[in-house]
Amino acid sequence: MSEDFDISADAEALAHRVVEWLIGVVAAHPAPVRVALSGGSTPRRMFTRLAAPECARRMDWAKLHVFWGDERCVPYDSTDSNYGEAKRLLLDHVPIIPAQIHPFDVTLPPVEAARAYDELLRRSAPDGPIFAVTFLGLGEDGHTASLLPGQPVLEEREALAAMVAEGRPEVRLTLTYPALARSEIVAFLVSGEAKRPIFRDLRAGLADVPAARLRPEGRRIWFADQSALG
Repeated sequence: MSEDFDISADAEALAHRVVEWLIGVVAAHPAPVRVALSGGSTPRRMFTRLAAPECARRMDWAKLHVFWGDERCVPYDSTDSNYGEAKRLLLDHVPIIPAQIHPFDVTLPPVEAARAYDELLRRSAPDGPIFAVTFLGLGEDGHTASLLPGQPVLEEREALAAMVAEGRPEVRLTLTYPALARSEIVAFLVSGEAKRPIFRDLRAGLADVPAARLRPEGRRIWFADQSALG
């Protein structure tokens, strides 16, 4: 695994940098380009910028297949839905066809939803990398996706998706380490002063937290702003 750090001046500059980078990655990558999205404030800025006409027209949407790293078990129209947020801010405004959008099916019971996503990923990529790019956030407690500290999902080594029943108010669905590791590039998005302590400890190798344990088969890039860097 190789590792890089890409630092922007502030949150808006970070969103601009990541969008330009992603457009370039998709252009250079053979189809299909499977990308896993995350929730959170930094992706919101990225979605809004990518939906803007001057950026959207430069993205090769015909190549792109969109997945999610995790999801809350809430209706798609809830403000807490990662898919719902990406749909409102990005997907409703760009020329990507529904067949290339792959949310968790939250209409199913959580265990069945996780199993269905596992099967989808295995069909999409029977071997080799699943994702060209996986976007992940970094929680103040060191969690990423819904790989939460102290939860049994951290020990999952076979399933590609799992239910997380505890650790947060709502049940969640998440990709597991085996799925996330099958990424050509894992791109962490880290913004804001609140992330500074955990980001500092991760860079120093001092944090035994879920985000630190992810070792993708390809590259790991930390896209961060100056507030997070300190």
